[in-house]
Amino acid sequence: MPKVVDPARRRQDVVAAVWRVVRRDGLDRASVRNVAKEAGLSAGSLRHYFATQPELLAFTLRTIIERIERRIAAVPATDGGDPRERAARVLNELLPMDAERAAENHVWLAFTARALVDPELRALCEEAHAAMRSGCLALAGSLAPESDRELEADRLHALVDGLAVHAALHPRTTTPERMRAAVQAHLDDLYHRRSR
Repeated sequence: MPKVVDPARRRQDVVAAVWRVVRRDGLDRASVRNVAKEAGLSAGSLRHYFATQPELLAFTLRTIIERIERRIAAVPATDGGDPRERAARVLNELLPMDAERAAENHVWLAFTARALVDPELRALCEEAHAAMRSGCLALAGSLAPESDRELEADRLHALVDGLAVHAALHPRTTTPERMRAAVQAHLDDLYHRRSR
């Protein structure tokens, strides 16, 4: 009797293999052949799920976006409490606070560099950027004076992006504790300026 393979599970296994290849060898080495080998599949088997490398890479990037969206959706509302609490939890979900999110961040940054020359990946990065901007606007709306919301959304977005890059390049100094402290200090400053 032939082995029954769950296609969704197989795709996730392949995404995990893409992550390992990208983290170890770089995005340029994430070919269908190399990823198939990493996943313990033949290239022909992998092509049943992803016909081309661009399709494989786009699916991998989409998976990262969906993982982040699920984490943020799981952050509970504060029910009228201090808006800084929820804002900090949301922003911290975007940052590489543990080994899994550090791996995700590493792969994300590799993809964003590739998006500069790959129109399909660029479209996905633009979609993620727009969602991030919208989220930052919502957070700024609960923390900043009305006149400053656009600027404060830009600052929140830049803070998270900057911390993510620093954490990838300088993990010994940009630790989870320091990222949490930077986010909290920024939110406290923003909140207190609103109260003046």
